[in-house]
Amino acid sequence: MNIDALITTLDNALRTLAGTAHSARPVPGEELAEAELDASQKQTVARLMRVNHVGEVCAQALYAGQALTARDASVQQAMRHAAAEETEHLAWTEQRIAELGGRTSLLNPLWYGGAFAMGAIAGALGDRVNLGFLAETERQVYDHLEDHLSRLPAADAKSAAILRQMQVDEDHHRQAALKQGGVELPQPVQAGMRLVSQVMTRTAYWV
Repeated sequence: MNIDALITTLDNALRTLAGTAHSARPVPGEELAEAELDASQKQTVARLMRVNHVGEVCAQALYAGQALTARDASVQQAMRHAAAEETEHLAWTEQRIAELGGRTSLLNPLWYGGAFAMGAIAGALGDRVNLGFLAETERQVYDHLEDHLSRLPAADAKSAAILRQMQVDEDHHRQAALKQGGVELPQPVQAGMRLVSQVMTRTAYWV
């Protein structure tokens, strides 16, 4: 582990938490008209998007931790590539929250720190486990997004477009990790990951 890697990791953390993410791609659905949502619907969607924004904060932290402790250079690059795409998701969800009059989670520094620690541990367990952790994370995120799509107001095509493109990207990351040699994690580990995710999503919905 060298000083350049540590500086890059710290820079990523500061940028993520400062809300300075930008997207190279157009925001999905930005050409669509804004739906006529009542105050309650807007609040619900803003909270759902806040949860998704927290997920992207955690993704940045996970991949930073995984890249920092990964042993193989190609695995480190895979983590950085996934993180770069997730940065776009961060920008998309943050913009949508603002459009809906909501706010991001007050606990983002806590989410980032916890996810970074998990990623660093996964990386330290070896590259195949590291890639398997990435694949399982993306699989669970895909399912989580599917749940949120079912909870959006039918008229809110703008939010739906963002979540659907995020699903496409998450599945691509999952498949890439498996092709690189990621192993399937034991069922108890998968269950533990789901439990941590549930705690995070339920808390972030309100805070």
